[in-house]
Amino acid sequence: MFVTQETWKHEYILTNGLKLHYVTQGEGPLMLMLHGFPEFWYSWRHQIPEFAKDFKVVALDLRGYNDSDKPKNKSAYIMDEFVRDIEGVITGLGYEKCTLVGHDWGGAIAWNFAYSYPNIVEQLIILNLPHPAKFSEGLRTPQQLLRSSYAFFFQLPSLPEFFIQASDYQLLENAFRGLAIDKNAFTQEDIEAYKNAASKRGALTAMLNYYRNFSQQKIMNGSWGVLEVPTLMIWAENDIALGKEMTYGTNAYVRDLQIKYIPNCSHWVQQEQPQLVNQYIREFLER
Repeated sequence: MFVTQETWKHEYILTNGLKLHYVTQGEGPLMLMLHGFPEFWYSWRHQIPEFAKDFKVVALDLRGYNDSDKPKNKSAYIMDEFVRDIEGVITGLGYEKCTLVGHDWGGAIAWNFAYSYPNIVEQLIILNLPHPAKFSEGLRTPQQLLRSSYAFFFQLPSLPEFFIQASDYQLLENAFRGLAIDKNAFTQEDIEAYKNAASKRGALTAMLNYYRNFSQQKIMNGSWGVLEVPTLMIWAENDIALGKEMTYGTNAYVRDLQIKYIPNCSHWVQQEQPQLVNQYIREFLER
């Protein structure tokens, strides 16, 4: 089956009291994709047509992002709410199970969702976000605290919004192109798409509120048993925000685990090395 961008559909779904926007393509079992910060559904543009050959792919705008609802209260941006959003999306689409894919914050939500609803997740695919127990361990080390220092800056009121908006959201361009090993991975059209999404009314504060509720995101607390869901971790080795060492020992928490490392690649792994990411995902799904 040959699929192109022209057959993507933009749709909305009501879940957990909110209206969330998503892009979908394909038919079949559900593959649900969750993006990170400061992205939106668009970060999966290289994966949607590839997996729409075999799945109904749904790339969601998380609450607070792009064209999804943006609750004003900071208290709306906590992990329990994110997990309820995802449960409502899956059942609202008429599915009992899904393949769940998450990157960055989407990865954190995916880990938590798989622990909360293991019977709903057939396969779990995580890109550059450590298991919560390993993340918690990492945040107790000086080197990871230094890597995560930007998250402490985001705790401040108003100032992060001011800096990100300055000079036509130049900080976003610096984040994508500046961190990427392959600078050509992001066209000017890609950069403009991210700037336009972040500039929508209420979006930037909503996006930062994920960080401002960090203590309630179940990253530094929670008891983590052994996850029974078959799991693939894909890890770009040149992630300046998250150290590769936080992947070590993940097999103590996941019974059926594969880890694929990608050298010479930044945190934006599925955008910078899309062919390799797609290959590893397909190999995992076709085991």
